[in-house]
Amino acid sequence: MAVVLCGVVPHPPVMVPEVGGRRAADTAASQDALLELGRRITASGAETLVLITPHGSVFSEGVGITMVSRLRGDLSRFGAPEVAFDFPNDLELAAEIRIKCEAYNLLMVAVDEQAERIYRGRASTGLDHGVTAPLYWLRRAGAELPLVVAGMGLMSREKLYLFGRAVREAAAALQRKTALIASGDLSHRLTRDAPAGYSRAAKDFDARVVELLRRGDIRGLVEIDEDLAEEAGECGLRPIIMMLGALDGRDFVSEVLSYEAPFGVGYMVAALVPGEPRPAGREELAEELRERRAQALAARRARESYLASLARRQVESHCRKTEPPDPGDAPPEFQRSGGTFVSIKKHGQLRGCIGTTLPTRDTIVEEVLQNALAAANRDPRFFPVRAAELEDLQYSVDVLSPLELVEDLSTLDPKRYGVVVSHGRRSGVLLPDLEGIDTVAGQLAIVREKAGLAPDAPIKVERFTVTRYT
Repeated sequence: MAVVLCGVVPHPPVMVPEVGGRRAADTAASQDALLELGRRITASGAETLVLITPHGSVFSEGVGITMVSRLRGDLSRFGAPEVAFDFPNDLELAAEIRIKCEAYNLLMVAVDEQAERIYRGRASTGLDHGVTAPLYWLRRAGAELPLVVAGMGLMSREKLYLFGRAVREAAAALQRKTALIASGDLSHRLTRDAPAGYSRAAKDFDARVVELLRRGDIRGLVEIDEDLAEEAGECGLRPIIMMLGALDGRDFVSEVLSYEAPFGVGYMVAALVPGEPRPAGREELAEELRERRAQALAARRARESYLASLARRQVESHCRKTEPPDPGDAPPEFQRSGGTFVSIKKHGQLRGCIGTTLPTRDTIVEEVLQNALAAANRDPRFFPVRAAELEDLQYSVDVLSPLELVEDLSTLDPKRYGVVVSHGRRSGVLLPDLEGIDTVAGQLAIVREKAGLAPDAPIKVERFTVTRYT
């Protein structure tokens, strides 16, 4: 096995003395543990260090891997430009990881100078503090190796886990001794003065992660409740899951070297040493996760409404370059004309939404087919949907009632009515019952902004209701 060591590291810049000054001493336990982890990396014989960061090039569709010859960065953003880094990129291993990911239907984004321009604000070839802060201590201990830097992905946990498998297979294919490190802090809400506010759930989350890692309970870590993780305000769970995939089906020794939370944020350092493959007959977790995912997907498809299924099949046929879906015998209520909106979500987050307030086709069926393609490919807030992410997507279709002119704003209700606001050629639309929009004033402010209208510009307001099909 070419992955010879795995690890978890925190990344607060304050633990670097040139940044934190006297406050850096408050992270002494993390510093000592990082030095120990660096010594273990060196002793393992690792030839390359693969580092997963949650603060680099992060994509909802896949994983970004930096593909430039030299990996450079510094801590100038934190007032210490003199703390600089310049490492060779192991491009051969990075390219092999991309190849191995293809077998798992994992999209890999090559982050180079061109990608920086295309994905402005989302991609960077420079080293972020998720890499540089822990690397400061690792290289002090002698772990100064060629790097591969991967951004945290926002895919399903199953696909995150498979990334680690791909790293292991790539390292084995090249016979490259590799250390795989997950950079990530735990809860950011442990105290009243914590940077993300306070939550009682934060302490429970950290205690659970530390104990599960200490026991080497991969299943427990992968299955941590998503609501608990979100409430804790963490940034380390996804990188940890990505790293754990390299241990799939293997025995290993896991040790938590330190845990502390001096600033209301949990910092953990851990080392995991891979061993031999487990005996035949003991299922690998990756296979179980894929089977569960397939079952959940089949159940979700079975519950789909006619319109949601039609929208999904339209997007899938477009991405896979197959024949468009046959609408079949459409229910009578969809054979009339009407405005529709198609919404696409991925892991609960919006992935695309496009619609028409007034009909532009003869039937609702035709309207949905048109708007499904637009939501997947022409929503300016997102990049077009790719085939690799189709299984992660959920669809809903809103069929709109005819628009009604609103003369009294007190008749509006953001939970019941969507609104269309217009002035001259500018207009904006907002669907009803959207999370976080609870007042008429808030609803109108958002839709004014969408239309590009000033807060005091005169407007025409129309309302509508929707029938939602999921």
